[in-house]
Amino acid sequence: NWYMSSQLYLNLCLFCFVPGYGHTVPLSDGGKAFCIIYSVIGIPFTLLFLTAVVQRIIVYVTRRPVLYFHIRWGFSKQVVAIIHAIVLGFITVSCFFLIPAAIFSVLEDDWNFLESFYFCFISLSTIGLGDYVPGEGYNQKFRELYKIGITCYLLLGLIAMLVVLETFCELHELKKFRKLFYVKKDKEEDQVHIMEHDQLSFSSISDQAASMKDDQKANEPFVTSQSPTSNDSSLNN
Repeated sequence: NWYMSSQLYLNLCLFCFVPGYGHTVPLSDGGKAFCIIYSVIGIPFTLLFLTAVVQRIIVYVTRRPVLYFHIRWGFSKQVVAIIHAIVLGFITVSCFFLIPAAIFSVLEDDWNFLESFYFCFISLSTIGLGDYVPGEGYNQKFRELYKIGITCYLLLGLIAMLVVLETFCELHELKKFRKLFYVKKDKEEDQVHIMEHDQLSFSSISDQAASMKDDQKANEPFVTSQSPTSNDSSLNN
C-alpha cells in the first residue's frame, strides 16, 4: 500500500541517484518495468532541471557577492572567492547536516546524533545505502507529513551541495589544477593552417581584382572625347 508521500519519496530516490532507500519498492513485473522506463526518462530531465537551477542560484549566491566585494572594497578577487567558498561551505554543513542531524536525533527514537549525521551525509552525497530510513518507526506521528518534509529536505540539500561544489570548482586554484589533466591541443598548427588558408583566399581575390582592372584598361579607347564647349569654341575661331 503506497501513499502519496511514499510515491514522492520513491520518485526523489529514483531521479536523484539515491539508491537502496527503505522498503518502498515495486514488487510486480509491470511495476519493475515501469520503474526502469520511468527512471530512464526521468533522470535526464532531473539533471537538466538541477543544472538550470544551480546555474541560476550560483549567480546570486556566488558570483555577484564576490564581484561586489571586489569592486566595492577593492579586495583581491581570488582571496574573496576562497573566503566566500569556505563560508558558504560552513553554512551548508550547518544548515543541511548539523541542524537536521539534531532534529532527526529527536524525532527518531533509535537514532543518536552520529547516526542522524550519518543519514544526512549518506543521503546528500547520493550514496543511499538504506541502512537508516526515517519515518519507519511504529510510533511515528504524522508519518505522511514527515515523509513529505524529508523529501523536500533531500531535494533542497542536493541543490545546496551542487551549488557548493560548483562554487569550489570556480576557484582559480582549482581551475589551474584541473588544467593539468586536460589534453593539450596543437593550437599553433591550427593557426598556421588558418593563416595559409586566409592568405590563399585573399591572394586569389586580389588577383581577380587586378585582372578585372587590366581588362577595363584594355577596353578603354586611346583618344578621349572632347566636350561640346571645346568644339563650339574651335568653330567660332
